[in-house]
Amino acid sequence: MFSLENRVQEYAWGSREAIAALLGQGRSDKPQAELWMGAHPAASSCIELDGGRERLIDAIPRHADAFLGGPTRDRFGARLPFLLKVLAAGQPLSLQAHPDEAQARRGFDAENAAGIPVDAPERTYRDPHHKPELLCALTPFDALCGFRPADALPEVFELLAGGPADALVPRGAAPVDAAAVARLFQGLLALDPAARRELVSSVVEACRARAQAGGWLARASGWALRLHELYPGDIGVVIALLLNDVHLDPGEALYLPPRRLHAYVHGVGIEIMASSDNVLRGGLTPKHVNVDELVRVLDFSPWRVEPVAPRRAGAESFYDTPAPEFRLSRIELDAVSTWRTDDRRGPEIVLCTRGHASLTDARGLARDLRQGGSIFVPFASGGYAIEGDGQFFRATVGL
Repeated sequence: MFSLENRVQEYAWGSREAIAALLGQGRSDKPQAELWMGAHPAASSCIELDGGRERLIDAIPRHADAFLGGPTRDRFGARLPFLLKVLAAGQPLSLQAHPDEAQARRGFDAENAAGIPVDAPERTYRDPHHKPELLCALTPFDALCGFRPADALPEVFELLAGGPADALVPRGAAPVDAAAVARLFQGLLALDPAARRELVSSVVEACRARAQAGGWLARASGWALRLHELYPGDIGVVIALLLNDVHLDPGEALYLPPRRLHAYVHGVGIEIMASSDNVLRGGLTPKHVNVDELVRVLDFSPWRVEPVAPRRAGAESFYDTPAPEFRLSRIELDAVSTWRTDDRRGPEIVLCTRGHASLTDARGLARDLRQGGSIFVPFASGGYAIEGDGQFFRATVGL
C-alpha cells in the first residue's frame, strides 16, 4: 500500500477554506477548487517506490498486474480507469457536458487527424474516453443538471416569452420533447450578441419577480440572478433555467451520465469519474465553446433527476451506478472500530475526510491515514482492514 502525495488544482471558482481545512492548513491565498487523487496525466498523484518518489501514472504500467489486477488491466489497459477528487465550489462552474465513448473516440481521432495539438485551447477532445461521474455531498451541495421534465418546462418558457426568443419558445398542445428542447437550445446559442443581452436582461427582470413570489421556480430564479451577477449578459443564465436545480444533503449523491448538460453551483463533495479530460462547455465561461459539437453531443431528453441513495451494508454505504470505471462507497467508523474487506475488484484509493485510522493489508503491512490523506491499495495487497474512528471514502472499479 502507498500513501499518496496529491495535487491541489487552483481554479477561479474554488474555495479558499474548504480544501485547506481538510488538509489541516490555514485559509489559502488562492481559490482551491479540486484535490486530485489518481493517475491522470494532468496531475498524477505520487508515491514512494523503490526508494524514490514516482508518479503513479508512470508506476502503473511497470507494475500493471500487481497494481491493477487482471480484470482491470484486460478491460481498461495499463491505466487507472478512475479519478477521485475533493471538489470545492465556492462559485458556480461553467455549463458543460461530456461525450459518450463513441463520441469521444470519434472526436479524438478527428482532431488528431486535423493536427490540433492536444493542449491547444480550441481542442475539444483531449483523450478517447467518456466521462460519467458521481458526486457525493460532504456539505449541502447545489447543482444544475439535465433538462427539466416536460411538465416543468412550460412554466420556464413563460420567462422567455415576449422578448428576442419569443419565436423560439415551444407552444401548442404538442408535448415538449427532446426535439423541441434542442431547437430552443440551438436558437438561444444562435442569437446575435445584442439579442442575447436583451434576452438575458428581460429574463433576469422576470426572475426577480419570480424569486419573491414563491413556488418551485423561485429557487431556480434565485440561481439565475446569482449567475447574472457573475456572468452578466451570458446566454448561459437563460439556459440554466432549463436545467433541473438539484439540492443534495450531506451523504446524498448525484450520478451524471455522459451527454447531460450540467454545472455544479455551490458546495463541497467527493467526486469520482472515469479518468478523462473531455469537456464541452455551453456557457458561463470565458473559455472556448464549440457550439456545433456541443449540440451533437448533448442529450436533450427531458429528465427527472433523482439523487443516488446509498445502499448500506454494515459500516459501508455504496453508491451504485452503471459506470464500469468506478464504484464509490463511504465507510463510517466510531470508537476505534474495525472494517474489513476481502471483496477486491481491482485497485483502490481510500481517502480520510474525518478522523484517523490504520490500514493493514493481508500481509500485515500497515499505513497510517489521517484527515485529508489518501492511500493507494494495489490489487495484489489482497484483503485489508481499516481500524480507527472517522469517515472514509473507498474508490475502486465498477466492472
